[in-house]
Amino acid sequence: MGRKSTVDKQSPGVRAHILRRLRENRLTLDELIADLHATFPDAAASGELPSRSALHRFGQGVQEIVAHEREMAAAAEALVAELGEEFDAKSGALLAQAVTTLASKTAMNAIQSDQALEISDVLDLARAAKAAQEARSLNLRERQAVAKTAREKLLEEQKAKLEAMGSKGGVTEDTKRAIREALGIV
Repeated sequence: MGRKSTVDKQSPGVRAHILRRLRENRLTLDELIADLHATFPDAAASGELPSRSALHRFGQGVQEIVAHEREMAAAAEALVAELGEEFDAKSGALLAQAVTTLASKTAMNAIQSDQALEISDVLDLARAAKAAQEARSLNLRERQAVAKTAREKLLEEQKAKLEAMGSKGGVTEDTKRAIREALGIV
């Protein structure tokens, strides 16, 4: 069973600062340590800040996650480039699938390494899975809304053309009414 990282044990402010700096990826390890000491002098004086090796180990994990995110973004961009800009719905589905895959991979890695999952880890994975499912549902609702809007616009155009037609070529009001009923124009 693996222990909880000393970075995870930090106060929320310190942990958020470390994560932000690691995501920015602009500081070396020594610069990160100096930044932490400058930003949180009280924690540094009391020895509460994580050690150099703890920061290094934690940073490697963050960098691995960021690398996976970059790979997924590159894959999505390649698919959009290959299939065209109208590929938004499918790229949204790809993103949802990527989140699902990442959550599953994280869970499997924890199980395979005999790392004990804490309830907070399980909740995080559940939230990620829920977010992926909501992204899929939102994507479907967006497509349905676009289809509905397109249908309404088409019906408006057809109605305007029927009204503009007048009684050309022997088209009677009864014929127009029959056309409206057939098309579902109110």
